[in-house]
Amino acid sequence: MSVAVWWPAFTLGAWGEIFFDTLLSVWAAASAGFVLAMLVPAARRRLGWTSLTLLLPSLWLVLSLAVPNESENLGVAIVAVVGVLVVLLGVPFMVWALARLAWPEISETVPQRGKMLVLATVAVVAIASFALGANESRFLTCEDFTISGNSEPPGCVHESP
Repeated sequence: MSVAVWWPAFTLGAWGEIFFDTLLSVWAAASAGFVLAMLVPAARRRLGWTSLTLLLPSLWLVLSLAVPNESENLGVAIVAVVGVLVVLLGVPFMVWALARLAWPEISETVPQRGKMLVLATVAVVAIASFALGANESRFLTCEDFTISGNSEPPGCVHESP
């Protein structure tokens, strides 16, 4: 779950947004998990209400398609906020749901305290990743972003000659 949230949190800190490829990757994984959960009765029983969290990325996508893409439109701002919430709040639940599909015994083998520790760890990683993104100029250069195939975030620092 930490691996799933670090990059979106970092990009939110560095660029002030979560990129479309991350949102669409989340949508693809969640949609496949939801279809699987609906087609396999044992999976549906195992997930219960958490299977509905797998629909959050589809909700974002439907809203994105339904709202005209005008920069001054309140609907566009709402869709953007829903997109951020889908990634930051929905991804941990989605990963948990997908983990329960792949490893059905996880609910029985991991005690409640362990589950809370996992969620706390994911939250700490997300917050730390956001802080790292917001402070990227202190340990990364513009060239680090360019060579990795990313655009330069606002405020990045160029290498000294």
